[in-house]
Amino acid sequence: MAFQTLLFYLFGTVLLAAAAAAVTLRNMVHAALSLILSFFTAAMLWMLLEAEFLSILLVLVYIGAVLVLFLFVVMMVERHTPTIHRRRNYRIVASAVAAVMVAELGMALLAPDFSPTAQPLPAPLEYSNTKALGSVLYTDYALAFEAAAVALLVAIVGAIALTLRVRPDHHRQNPARQSRVRKQDRLRLTDGRSEPPC
Repeated sequence: MAFQTLLFYLFGTVLLAAAAAAVTLRNMVHAALSLILSFFTAAMLWMLLEAEFLSILLVLVYIGAVLVLFLFVVMMVERHTPTIHRRRNYRIVASAVAAVMVAELGMALLAPDFSPTAQPLPAPLEYSNTKALGSVLYTDYALAFEAAAVALLVAIVGAIALTLRVRPDHHRQNPARQSRVRKQDRLRLTDGRSEPPC
């Protein structure tokens, strides 16, 4: 067995175990950490497939930004909020999603292009997958790229609007009141002799 094949099976096993732990662990922090491990292992699989740009992008964007932010949100969530668990409904939906995923995976594995004889040839040394991905992304899929950017912007604005609420135990700034302040109300110049010593 080749070393690259051994690494593929090793990373695949770790990826499956981490993904299973991410959806089965009860502790939210542990589940988020398992999701980070699964994304990092998927990035290593991209590296084995000679897609270095996608691998680094997966580490920087998903692990370095999205999941770290998600981890902070999980750690800051209010644990005293009441939650209603309907595990039976969750199991039905989860079973349906799992069945669809298994069907898609089976169709991909049974496809004729998945056979070992249909493996693509290695790319030449002067080939740049970053340049190829950028040329396709900003020409053929430019509209989809812009639509995804608008959707992310709407999601950011919606998340801010949902979490921005007034709390009595938190101090808030009032920009309108701050802009009406005059310098005479905040600043007083003295020569050091007119004021009594402290």
